[in-house]
Amino acid sequence: MSLQSVASCSNGKSASALVEICSVRLGEWLFGMPISHILEIVGSARPQPVPLAPGFVGGVVHYRGDVLTAVSLRQLLGMPPVEGTQDILVLESPGCCYGLLVDSVGEVLTIPAADLEPNPSTLNECRRGLFAGAYKLKDSLLVMLDPEKLDPIHLGAAFAA
Repeated sequence: MSLQSVASCSNGKSASALVEICSVRLGEWLFGMPISHILEIVGSARPQPVPLAPGFVGGVVHYRGDVLTAVSLRQLLGMPPVEGTQDILVLESPGCCYGLLVDSVGEVLTIPAADLEPNPSTLNECRRGLFAGAYKLKDSLLVMLDPEKLDPIHLGAAFAA
């Protein structure tokens, strides 16, 4: 599934005032990732486990002739693993690409950038570093993920410290 066709839809408002977000689910929770960081969505993936890898590594997958490290968002948030397949967001980071394992991918939302609320001060510091804030939607809260902080290289350094 490609985001190009979905992301090209615009409602005519100023692009500088709006942000396009791909919504993803993890259990009952709703998260968002800026589509500008997403290269592709790989549905129904089955990552292969990596022996002795850090806990946040959900496995590796073959992606366009390369081996892609998949970060388990469930593991990072202390949630139990799920059986079966998961969706993977292929994300671009400086120097490499990586995958982010999520339960399911939702829709692309266009939200005013000014509506982003900061992380609450009561949030655990380790988790606070993964989130960029939250948007209050009509029926739910969408927690924004920080793609740079989810990069396996950054996570490896954070967990080693």
